[in-house]
Amino acid sequence: MADLFGASLSLVLVVAGVALCIAEAFAPGAHFVVIGVALLAAGLAGVLLPGIVTPVVLSLLVFLVGALALWGYRRFELYEGTGRGQTEGSTSLRGARGVVTERVTGATGQIRLRDAGGFDPTYAARTIDGANDIEEGADVLVVDPGGGNVLTVVAADDADDIDRELAAGREAKAEDEADAERER
Repeated sequence: MADLFGASLSLVLVVAGVALCIAEAFAPGAHFVVIGVALLAAGLAGVLLPGIVTPVVLSLLVFLVGALALWGYRRFELYEGTGRGQTEGSTSLRGARGVVTERVTGATGQIRLRDAGGFDPTYAARTIDGANDIEEGADVLVVDPGGGNVLTVVAADDADDIDRELAAGREAKAEDEADAERER
């Protein structure tokens, strides 16, 4: 087997693979882990089967295992997840639910959104009317994402999304009926 830096090529591949897998812990995002897994697998094959595995076979193993690892990460979304929690813009935060981490008033406050992607789901928040403060620990609903990192929220009631949609539909129907009555 070929030597590199005074050590067998297989051992160098194992060390490089382990180092890249460890580096992934410091820079997550599947940047290093795919090639790290490929180098580690090829290196282990060379260490376990030193007489059979040549440098050409090692290079083929790195390529094949790397392609398989990349396919697996993309296919099964093992690292990145489904992307459900990632925001696509401030408008995607409308209707998001969260919990108050610092009392929310008309001028100050902070909330932590549930399932709201991004590096930090903590946002500055203000009440919708500035009068009704929301205490720490209360559930909130984002009514206006604003476009920055300050969200306008209201205290979430016990009604679920379906109940709110039904109530909104009843209100819209009542308004339409009132408009029709005024026109008569």
